[in-house]
This record gives sequence, structure tokens and C-alpha cells, in this order.
Amino acid sequence: MSEEMRIEKIAKHLYQSHASKSRFENLSGDLAPGSVSDAYKVQEALNRLWEQRGRGTVSGYKIALTSKAIQELVGVDKPVGAAVFSSTVHQSPAEIKLDQFVRLGLEFELAFEISEDISKNTHYDAGSVSAFVGAIMPAFELIEDRDADYSNLDPMTLIADNAWCGGVVLGPPKYDWQSIDLSSTPVDLSFNNNVERATTGDAMGNPLNSLAWLANLLIEQGRPLKKGNIILSGTTLATKFAGRGDHAIYSIDGVGSVEVRVN
Repeated sequence: MSEEMRIEKIAKHLYQSHASKSRFENLSGDLAPGSVSDAYKVQEALNRLWEQRGRGTVSGYKIALTSKAIQELVGVDKPVGAAVFSSTVHQSPAEIKLDQFVRLGLEFELAFEISEDISKNTHYDAGSVSAFVGAIMPAFELIEDRDADYSNLDPMTLIADNAWCGGVVLGPPKYDWQSIDLSSTPVDLSFNNNVERATTGDAMGNPLNSLAWLANLLIEQGRPLKKGNIILSGTTLATKFAGRGDHAIYSIDGVGSVEVRVN
């Protein structure tokens, strides 16, 4: 079996696992990606299957595992990138149906809207990539971990499985954001009226660092960021697993709020 055929075989296995709402399991044996590069090739093949079968186009990307603590827990030394599909993008206030997920998690993020195509001939840092940000907004990422066992999590499988991105809820965009210090902007989460606080800097010190990392990764993979892409920069607080009737409002100081109800 050629390497290309093996990649397609793994992608079809993951596609079928999602379609049947099977519990997440680490890929093993001849289904296991042999490297990080292979895992991303599987992810791209899986995403092509989803595009062909009604999930819509890739409208943006997410960045997962942005904290050192989570990276150490999973066994990686860098974040993970994955695709967001147009059919899974919701505007705030949103109502999410619990029965569309095996297990729904909520994460709490700052999102970027890319204002123009990113050059494929540049290596970016937080300063240079900021020129491509047209707007920022508060966002929930909808996590579909398919009831994964976090104590035994293979990072290659996580990458191949599109890093569990089940969608996104976006708050209103803020276009005049440049004076905001994204390394330390306060954020508030009200989850069923219980309040938690953090700062935007809890995602890689500054969400612009996350964006620069992703921009460079996608350039290496030959698919640089495009105008209009929405980028989720990483959660600032621990994932909340949602139940029917849950209500969450996530606010970023000086930026705005995003709201979701689960039913």
C-alpha cells in the first residue's frame, strides 16, 4: 500500500468514526500516523472528505494546546492547528443542540479575522502578523472530543482528528482593536452565573503569538492564511463540558461578549 493510500485509509476510518458517533480512540497499528507531518496529512484528507460530504468549506482555523501545562499533559512541545468549517460557524447569541455532539465542550477564546492574504514568503512573529488582523472578537470554540480518555491521549491522533473542532460561536467584531494590549486584557466567563476570570495572555502569552505560530505552520504546509479566515487563538480558561440548559457568556474587556445556550 502506498503512503498516499494509507493516509486516505486513516482519514476514511476517522470520517466513519465521526459519522457513527463512536467514542474517540487512539489510532494504532497500520492506522497510526508515523509522524507529525503524516498526522497533518491525514487531517487534510479528513477535511477533504468533510468538504465533499456537506460540511462546507474551510473558513478558518483553530489553535489547540496553547498552554505548556496542557502540552506536557498530552506529550507535545508545541500547539496544534486544525480547520474550522463554514457550516459550523454560529453568530452570538447562539443555541447549540447537545444531541449533535457525543460530548460537547466549550472553550473561551479571542478570535481574529484576517484582512488580507498572508504572504507565503515570510516568517511571522506577533508584531508582523498583527498587520493582517482586520478585527478581533470574543468566541466560544465548540469541542467534540467524542468522550475521549484524557489520561491516554495520543497527540498524533488528536492532530489527525482535526483537534476535535466541532465549531465556533462568534461575538461581534471589533475593528479598532490596535490600542488593546492583548497580552493582559481581562476576560470574564459567566457559566450558569458562576464567574471565572483570566486574561487574553493565558493563550501563549499573547494570542498574537498563537496567530503567528499558525501562520508559519500553514505556510510550511503550503496553505497560507487567506483574507476572511477566522482564527481561534486558544482557550484562556479550562474547558467546560456542557449539559442541556447550560448558559455561558464570555466577555473580553474593551472587545465585547459572546453568548451561547445549550439545549
